Amino acid sequence: MAKFTSTLGRALLTIGALCAALPAAAHDDKPRRRADNAPLVIGHRGGASGYLPEHTLEAYSLGIALGADYVEPDLVATKDGHLIARHEPNLIDTTNVKSLPKFADRRRTVMLDGVPTDGFFASDFTLAEIKQLRAVQSFPERDQAFNGRFEIPTLAEIIQLVKRKARDEGRVIGIYPETKHPTYHQGIGLPLEDRLLAVLNAAGWNHRNAPVFIQSFETANLRYLRSKTSVRLIQLVDANDVNPDGSLDYTKPYDKPYDWVASNRAGVFGDLLTPRGLQEVKGYADGIGPWKPYLISSACKSVQAGACVDVTGDGVVDERDRVLLPPTDVIANAHKLGLLVHPYTFRSEQKRVNGSFAGNPVNEYLAFYEAGVDGLFSDFADTAVVARAMFLLKNDPDYAKCLQNERKCEKNND
Repeated sequence: MAKFTSTLGRALLTIGALCAALPAAAHDDKPRRRADNAPLVIGHRGGASGYLPEHTLEAYSLGIALGADYVEPDLVATKDGHLIARHEPNLIDTTNVKSLPKFADRRRTVMLDGVPTDGFFASDFTLAEIKQLRAVQSFPERDQAFNGRFEIPTLAEIIQLVKRKARDEGRVIGIYPETKHPTYHQGIGLPLEDRLLAVLNAAGWNHRNAPVFIQSFETANLRYLRSKTSVRLIQLVDANDVNPDGSLDYTKPYDKPYDWVASNRAGVFGDLLTPRGLQEVKGYADGIGPWKPYLISSACKSVQAGACVDVTGDGVVDERDRVLLPPTDVIANAHKLGLLVHPYTFRSEQKRVNGSFAGNPVNEYLAFYEAGVDGLFSDFADTAVVARAMFLLKNDPDYAKCLQNERKCEKNND
């Protein structure tokens, strides 16, 4: 606990003044390009999931305190139709369910997007039962001290929290929900889309200018949502891995949107980021959420027998053994169509920081801010906020004055 408090305390001291002075997040539908129109910091799984168990009210609260403009609830459905925040329908890795004997008989194997998956599934639990579970940290290298302490929240509870925090902090704070495995949920009789819109309706947030983005790795549900709402929609784009030369690996099941599999559509995720694919996305969405190697990839520093070499000599092959490649044209092509670009996921552990960044995760954020992204997803909102301030100080001649005058920062983004 002492180590956590010390680390977080330093982070809060570093960004305390910056969080208050950074421009409020705009919530119109105009593309965000200029340095004086700050890129969004989107709290991935809350924005403090690097510190606390993900998708908990505590992680959302801390992510907001660290400066996140939006927080991301991944949405799955319970047996009685409530939307809760979990990264997957399978609860085995993000809750303590496997340690509770009374739920032992719920364990089973289901086909999740064509893959046999063993675990405990949200759709087998009522909301009352979900509330008996507690969240755990799913990354073993991260602090486990908070396991078993925090509840699993509903989307409605997250919105209530975000609204309260926005009032308290006097700035725009929004939500960025992802519909998880929509074809799967459709198949088990618990479709997510109308349930999500019902919650947004109840919150008064089902309109174009609401502080809301809805995202999905599938395409059919986004098309359906576009026919039902004017809320901004984002097409997520995945892949399986990055090859040694920096090209994308499309090994199944991460080769294409699962609704393409279900409908026998040919192609891979990367097709959505070609000029033709972006034009298609423009027909139903407001932006793209690509895995970050689509924008700036990396290659192995050394390759032997077709595989990356452990050039750092630490016994493992990871991002430290790779070097950055030049940016692709995806951002420029998307911006030509008026599409926003929000890549994922930025993390601070050394093994996840590319060798070109000298062990400093701030340098990675700066590279993507300089490349022109309109926002990005981070497990560590504090680092993203500090890097954004450095980017703005470098690129916006008025920002130094703005940083010293909170009112002027807010005025620039009214």
